[in-house]
Amino acid sequence: MLDTGITYRDIDLLLYTHIHPDHTADLIPILFASKYADLPREKDLLCIGGPGFEHFFNQLKKIYGRWIESRSYRLTVSEVSSKPLLFKDLKIFSKPMAHMPESVGYRIELDDGKSVALSGDTDYNRDLVELAHEVDLLVLECSFPEGRKVEGHLTPSLAGRIASESRCKRLLLTHLYPPCDEIDIVGQCGEAFKGEIILGEDLKRISL
Repeated sequence: MLDTGITYRDIDLLLYTHIHPDHTADLIPILFASKYADLPREKDLLCIGGPGFEHFFNQLKKIYGRWIESRSYRLTVSEVSSKPLLFKDLKIFSKPMAHMPESVGYRIELDDGKSVALSGDTDYNRDLVELAHEVDLLVLECSFPEGRKVEGHLTPSLAGRIASESRCKRLLLTHLYPPCDEIDIVGQCGEAFKGEIILGEDLKRISL
């Protein structure tokens, strides 16, 4: 975050796809940092997750107590609904994903007409295809290369199939496990999707 010029005081919206540790472990440090006496957080913070996210957060409060209480700002924790979330210049839609019961993916539409869809962890599902329909950028997990399929996760061919069926303009592959470093996953994905495929890297910036 600091390398991109963003601090814990700047963030005003957090969208969580599910509660696995590798997707939620940053929440406690952000809330704890927001209580720093010299530079306390002042902006309101909205945290959104799938079904069960409020219960998950209440369990965290039982563990950490006052160390994550919001006193200098307003913290709102809620769950997705069937209606789109309107936040500043964003319209945010969500649908269930095929990973855990509380897993959701997001579609974010901007006032200028640009759009992004993010899968979080998931297996192939039609909800994701619908969520990503003709988006400018589709961000998909691609955890394992072909031949090493794990239930609840995508391979390059499945990611490519979703991108092709959704008719997205560009595809960004993320959530890459170490076996992906040994394989040309972009090439594997390209057999199913003929559009632009981008391999995710830390600090990569993409213009819509």
